[in-house]
Amino acid sequence: MLMLRKVLGVLNRRTRVAGQNSWQGLKDAFANEEAFKVQSILCLFLIPLALVIAENYLQLLLLLCSLFLVLIVELLNTSIEMVVDRIGTEFHRLSGRAKDIGSAAVCLSMVVFILVWSTLIAQNSGVLDY
Repeated sequence: MLMLRKVLGVLNRRTRVAGQNSWQGLKDAFANEEAFKVQSILCLFLIPLALVIAENYLQLLLLLCSLFLVLIVELLNTSIEMVVDRIGTEFHRLSGRAKDIGSAAVCLSMVVFILVWSTLIAQNSGVLDY
């Protein structure tokens, strides 16, 4: 029983610390990263819209996951860019490639978002019948 209490105590502390760090990261990204701020504000409109578009829970899950995927990849891309900039401001081929690849990941996440949303909108409005 004592071991279980220790484990639960550690889990509680780690969850709290991770939550605080995550919240700080979200606040920092929103305050300092224009792309993340724009995408976050779009979420304020797109989340309620997803509730209107979705005809069942699975569709709602697809709509929301594709939306949050864009935010997640944007945060990862921002992290990559910050680390590259931290290393040095002079141009280096590998630094440029890292930033370009991160940007490509954001682009692909947006393609997934567009595909999911447009397919479900078309299907639910009767444009796609299958």
